[in-house]
Amino acid sequence: MVATKTIVREHEADLVVRAADTVADGVLALTLADPSGQPLPPWTPGAHVDLILGDDLTRQYSLCSSPGQPGSWRVGVLRTPDSRGGSERVHTSLPAGATVRVRGPRNHFPLVASPRYLFIAGGIGITPMLPMIAEAEASGADWSLLYGGRERSSMAFLDELAGYGDKVTVAPQNETGMLDLAAVLGTPQPETLVYCCGPEGLLGAVEKLCEDWPPGALHLERFSAKPQEAAEGGESSFELVLERSGLTLEVPPEKSVLDVIRGAGVSVLASCLEGVCGTCETEVIDGDVDHRDSVLNEEERASNEFMMVCVSRCKSARLTLDL
Repeated sequence: MVATKTIVREHEADLVVRAADTVADGVLALTLADPSGQPLPPWTPGAHVDLILGDDLTRQYSLCSSPGQPGSWRVGVLRTPDSRGGSERVHTSLPAGATVRVRGPRNHFPLVASPRYLFIAGGIGITPMLPMIAEAEASGADWSLLYGGRERSSMAFLDELAGYGDKVTVAPQNETGMLDLAAVLGTPQPETLVYCCGPEGLLGAVEKLCEDWPPGALHLERFSAKPQEAAEGGESSFELVLERSGLTLEVPPEKSVLDVIRGAGVSVLASCLEGVCGTCETEVIDGDVDHRDSVLNEEERASNEFMMVCVSRCKSARLTLDL
């Protein structure tokens, strides 16, 4: 099988925090730059980077600055009460002047060219939308944003969005109730792409309402793994062939493909271990992949060219990877 894309080895460097600004209740915006003033790698709207916060603590955050400003990157980080340590570390240990290891950028949520966009954001899901909106505006596309949150004080970047006027609808729950998604998604719109990012409840509702929209109209980004149905009859083992390493291994039911690869001493970058960030994307040479990630769209899954080895498995007896 010949893949239609390549996996690019990512930039990794220590960057300095030029600014750490509170942009809403519990939301910190970090501006990151190269200590020597060198330009950072180019990126496109929808990209995110890894902040490597410790030996076993890496978190992904969307870039929410402008791709046209190569001297710095900006990320917005929500301090979550049930934090596993990532957002807490950012808020308490990365003031202006601090240094942090950063890997990326990578983009599994690209903005596809279209004459019309409907952006829907919930809470911190506004971050990837900011550069998308700027690009849509610059291209002359017709667009609108529906932005929900608990209350205005918790909704980041409202000052920036105010400059777009009535193209932006701000809907705090304590003022307007739940987002009226049916009003904007109930009737499929021609030549319109829907981009949505936010909590799982919002994403699930948007997915349901977009079932009658044209294929490919909906684009989502998840911050946590999409709930998966349990495999019928439980997990099964399969043979794993690492083509370039010359290894044939067994993947038992209780281990992931990533676990087995690393156990054999083969290096694979991975971060979230939930099939969300795309770091462990690996080229598939042969095998019927059981895709369980929250990154690839239906077309990409059907092509069977790449998989996220941290969560996905194999339906066939053998899986061959380009490793």
